[in-house]
Amino acid sequence: MTLKQFRHHKLVKFFTNKYVLIILVFIVWMLFFDENSYLTHRELNKERAKLEKSIGYYNKEITKDKKIIKQLKDSNKLEKYGRETYFFKRDSEDVYIIEFDTIKKK
Repeated sequence: MTLKQFRHHKLVKFFTNKYVLIILVFIVWMLFFDENSYLTHRELNKERAKLEKSIGYYNKEITKDKKIIKQLKDSNKLEKYGRETYFFKRDSEDVYIIEFDTIKKK
């Protein structure tokens, strides 16, 4: 194929058209280099999915905490929670904390 024949080929004519070239440059620019490019949107979608996952986790934690708060309205359960979690005691009591050795000895 000679150069003259190559220039008159349909694909070469199509891709050397100035409007096609401008559209191709515009598409490449929008996909990769623009502020709102495809790559940026992909990263933002990953971050959004991660945030939605954390929203689900925190909603579960909120429901657990609401259950605990509801239970702590009873004074006996409030006292039990304070004793177990914060080692509260009455004035006439002594509290002993027993810790077990979890390290294996050789």
